[in-house]
Amino acid sequence: MPDNYWISETQLERIKPYFPRSHGVPRVDDRRVISGIIHVIRNGLRWRDAPEVYGAHKTLYNRFVRWSRMGMFRRIFESLVSEGMQPEQLMIDATHLKAHRTAASLAEKGGSPRRIGRTKGGLNSKLHAVTNGEGKPIMLMLSEGQMSDHTGAKLLYPHLPGASMLIADKGYDSDEFRNALAAKGIKPCIPPMLNRREDIHYDKDVYRTRGRIEIMFGRLKGWRRIATRYDRSAHTFFSAICIAATVIFWL
Repeated sequence: MPDNYWISETQLERIKPYFPRSHGVPRVDDRRVISGIIHVIRNGLRWRDAPEVYGAHKTLYNRFVRWSRMGMFRRIFESLVSEGMQPEQLMIDATHLKAHRTAASLAEKGGSPRRIGRTKGGLNSKLHAVTNGEGKPIMLMLSEGQMSDHTGAKLLYPHLPGASMLIADKGYDSDEFRNALAAKGIKPCIPPMLNRREDIHYDKDVYRTRGRIEIMFGRLKGWRRIATRYDRSAHTFFSAICIAATVIFWL
């Protein structure tokens, strides 16, 4: 069994202001429950296999699902990101996340999409991300696996923060996206597609720093319930991603 994870008191104090108020019976110890949730997600455990030191596994699961439905973990991630400095440089990319057979259902329940789609690699989801120049995620979006990088960029574009430059691979090369960035005063550092007729200059030295967003994806996928999707519900899986991004990069 991997070493038990414990969030520090200092880290807990940073995120505690965003917790919902307790009504009626006081909540079970926040530090123990949050640490247990993180431990399960990081190590890819079933909830029933959570170490006893974190208390009843049903308490961990119920807290995770309830707060996920409230959008609590997404708000914590976005709030900590907003506390950082305005980025001068942005990077955008996307990666596939394999859906385990327990999650691989294309059907919708209660009108909520699964965010799982079929690609050459089977059923999976796709995580679209924007990072700052250091490679820290500042925007995250979950989609079906077959959604193109360009379509994901169009959905993220309206919410991009002001920056001087955006770095992306050639999958994001289109006149539409370049013009949209120019309208925001953002200079694209994107290599041209091979079928482009006109020559487009981009700073190759700056482009080499794009490896930082690949490293970010690699660190997220180091958490086993992120690398493989076990959650049938899109909101719980996205909450797990937000928890991982928050703990790794912003706490």
